[in-house]
Amino acid sequence: MRVRTLAVGLLVGGLALTGCGKEGSPGDSGSPPQTQAPAADVNVEGSATFAKMKSRGNVIIGVKEDQPGLGFKDPTTGKYSGFDIEIAKLVAAKLGFDESKIQYKAIPSAGREQAIINGDVDYYVGTYTINDKRKQQISFAGPYFTAGQDLLVKKDDNSITGPETLKGKKVCSVTGSTPIQRVRDQKLTDQITELQNYSQCVTQLDQGQVDAVTTDDAILKGYAAQEPDKFKVVGKTFSKEPYGIGLPKDDKPLRDKVNEILQNALDDGTWQKIYDSTLGKSGATAQKPTLEKY
Repeated sequence: MRVRTLAVGLLVGGLALTGCGKEGSPGDSGSPPQTQAPAADVNVEGSATFAKMKSRGNVIIGVKEDQPGLGFKDPTTGKYSGFDIEIAKLVAAKLGFDESKIQYKAIPSAGREQAIINGDVDYYVGTYTINDKRKQQISFAGPYFTAGQDLLVKKDDNSITGPETLKGKKVCSVTGSTPIQRVRDQKLTDQITELQNYSQCVTQLDQGQVDAVTTDDAILKGYAAQEPDKFKVVGKTFSKEPYGIGLPKDDKPLRDKVNEILQNALDDGTWQKIYDSTLGKSGATAQKPTLEKY
């Protein structure tokens, strides 16, 4: 399986953002804007999380590391890239932390809420769908993007054309994810495989151990673009997945500040530039989100 090894070539080829600031900043051709951190006297009054960041002198951001075009860690260089990574950097910069003050921490889907609750990360940016169940434990800023659940299958498989054709098929997704819960709730199939990350599911698909991988279309298009001769995305979405930035539940001042940062990026074109130079290269359609008001 070449999902991991081909990732380096993918990044060079342009699907994912080629670098993250000091971790290999892209050039001027289609690269996301380089957001400078504002003055060091930035303050978010009443935010315990922000006070902790300032006291520590850096920001710890929870991310994904196996999603090309979104949140990807180059296995050779250790550098992070993608749309989510650039959104995470934008927020950090506007809070007063330049790239030398960012620590990325890869957290799998099933561990996200607990990592935020425990204070292991200051905020989380990684294809994190906003829903009411999660809001019982944490809060969200955003959404900063809206995806839709889809299916990744082998290129020569014409038997799966949408969710209604999954009966009797083996479907893989990630433990703790919204997509696998939807498959279960809607009884689309009773043959479900849950793994820790999506790259493991793609490996199983390649080896013929499962028939489909399901998650958001944005993620799946990243994998399909890595090996277009092997995989394809069915292209029939059956949900809406609003991606939010996960934050401690009671930190309203920080949530309001991050929403302000996101809204400004949507209004001044920064969001579009980041999207076009990262996730947009995967073929995923850009739809500017409307921030939640709660």
